[in-house]
Amino acid sequence: MKQYLDLVKHVLDNGTYSGDRTGTGTYSVFGYQVRYPAMPFPILTTKSVSFKNIVGEALWFLTGKTNVEQLRALTHGPDSTKRTIWDDNYENQARALGYHSGELGPVYGKQWRCFGGRDQLFDVIEKLKNNPRDRRMVVSAWNPGELDYMALPPCHLLFQFYSINNVLSIQWYQRSQDVFLGKPYNLSSYALILNIVAKMVGMEVGEVICSSGDTHIYSNHVEQCKEQLSREPRALPTLVMPEFPTGTTEDQLKFLETLTANDFKLVGYNPHPAIKAKMAI
Repeated sequence: MKQYLDLVKHVLDNGTYSGDRTGTGTYSVFGYQVRYPAMPFPILTTKSVSFKNIVGEALWFLTGKTNVEQLRALTHGPDSTKRTIWDDNYENQARALGYHSGELGPVYGKQWRCFGGRDQLFDVIEKLKNNPRDRRMVVSAWNPGELDYMALPPCHLLFQFYSINNVLSIQWYQRSQDVFLGKPYNLSSYALILNIVAKMVGMEVGEVICSSGDTHIYSNHVEQCKEQLSREPRALPTLVMPEFPTGTTEDQLKFLETLTANDFKLVGYNPHPAIKAKMAI
């Protein structure tokens, strides 16, 4: 994961300090692209990252869910009381908007699966099966008419598939990139999404590409970033996934609804210890 460490170093060396919405302050650059091979599985090894949280959130998005209690069940089990990475957003932003019982408003999953009545995920899977060189295989979470009703407007707001010679790649655009806490999750989440969709359509996986706008390190994450830079990256693990049915796209998406984080495994993941940091809200 040298690509990620190069990003960290670039922002530390070239970032400009400014205040931000959270009151924490960031060092930021504008515009950065990183390319990662999708296999072996791209996940940070210079600190431990929770694969279970990554899988739970990705499934939550892909199945169109918007409630933090649904995320908790997907990640930790139906009877769990463990916190999720969206609990702070629910407690601080969603409640202020008047939501209750874990609801977050029309966030990512709702837009991916019902943007103005269109199931964007279904559409791109159908295109990959029937016209894999289509240049319109885009899923957008940025719905201006519903931004004010979301607990958090989408940071990673758009992704696109690219297929050639039966190899599938994905690129996502991120308007706001938290390099230390957010980027590791985003990277592995989109790598997982790529692997899932490739399995559905019978393709090999290629690259996972991130193009980011405001690319920043929070001022209270600087020392943690430096700690990562002092660590030597380790070998990447192998992703083990369930087999998907070969039926219709409808059947495959119904099967996706039955999965939880426990259905996905990483073999050979041996990261350095976790590095704790507070999320800016």
